[in-house]
Amino acid sequence: MSVGAARGGHPAAAGPDAGRLSGGPGDRRATRRGGLRWVVTRGVRGGVRPPAGRRDVSPRFAAVPEGVPGARTLEPVVEQSPIGVPVAKVALSTASVYPLDTAAAFAIAARLGYDGVEVMVWTDPISQDPDALRALSDRYGVPILAVHAPCLLITRGVWTTDPWEKLQRSRRAAERLGASTVVVHPPFRWQRSYARAFVEGIRRMESETEVRFAVENMYPWRYRERGVQAYAPGWDPTEEDYRHFTLDLSHTASSRSDALAMAKRMGERLSHVHIADGTASGTDEHLVPGRGTQPCAEILAGLTRSGFDGTVVAEINTRRAMSGTEREKDLAEALEFTRRHLIPEGPGDAGHPDRAGHPGDPDPDVPGTRRPGG
Repeated sequence: MSVGAARGGHPAAAGPDAGRLSGGPGDRRATRRGGLRWVVTRGVRGGVRPPAGRRDVSPRFAAVPEGVPGARTLEPVVEQSPIGVPVAKVALSTASVYPLDTAAAFAIAARLGYDGVEVMVWTDPISQDPDALRALSDRYGVPILAVHAPCLLITRGVWTTDPWEKLQRSRRAAERLGASTVVVHPPFRWQRSYARAFVEGIRRMESETEVRFAVENMYPWRYRERGVQAYAPGWDPTEEDYRHFTLDLSHTASSRSDALAMAKRMGERLSHVHIADGTASGTDEHLVPGRGTQPCAEILAGLTRSGFDGTVVAEINTRRAMSGTEREKDLAEALEFTRRHLIPEGPGDAGHPDRAGHPGDPDPDVPGTRRPGG
């Protein structure tokens, strides 16, 4: 299992000896470089041990010279994901099974082999109750990886009509359930006081918790091919100074945006992805990835090169499924597509300095992403 070179770090952290490291969390190995004895320690990302039967696909390595007073720890080295192992967990949005309920989403996620779920808090009472959600998670062995705040038109009265209290309750639910991310939409334009304070308010709330508030890209509403600006400060969150973003590929289709360019603007602040597909129809389609015009494969391949440490969530519209079998077939296809494109291709992929970059960076090995002048 090879280890990528540390960005700006000492070569000892990524030399041949480091590449032969093995063992579980807390494992320590030593190597000699530059006349010093370097101790390389393997730890589990975020201090959380993976569930039994699973492995953390991006543990961190750090190297310090042993016995040197005041020695500085080198920058983390992102271990290359083993060939055949996706670089990120793939979750199922509970909205993907609508009109079925939240409990059905947990059952389907378990049956199809998703790594977890993102809970869409909406009118289903179960989605609003952290205790009920915890019981479902325990029953099906499916972790809750993210909470989507109730910020849709149809969820206006869920929990409360106060948008700030909705976010606070979403954060508390995420903390109780062990979810790392709260997904939030920009305010509607008619929520004037909320919109004026939104950017600073999100920044303040993130300073009070380890939970990420990942602001999602939206789209102009369209009426007879005319765009209506429904969101404030705007539907494109990259125009504001947020710490974390959610990239939704159905929404890039609806807004007729360049998804690769948006991902590049998000850069290292891209921490959550809603994988879906769409066309330039102007409607929010949430198709199975690969069935529309969005660069789903390219975005996912970019995540394998960028050190992405977030979650990829399948948010698919299955309302028109004619049967439960058809719905699960679509969701299984979405999972297979996503995992396949999250698997590094080989030594020249994830964590390798020659392929390091962000999802929006062009890649000569991926169709449709030729470098300028190439």
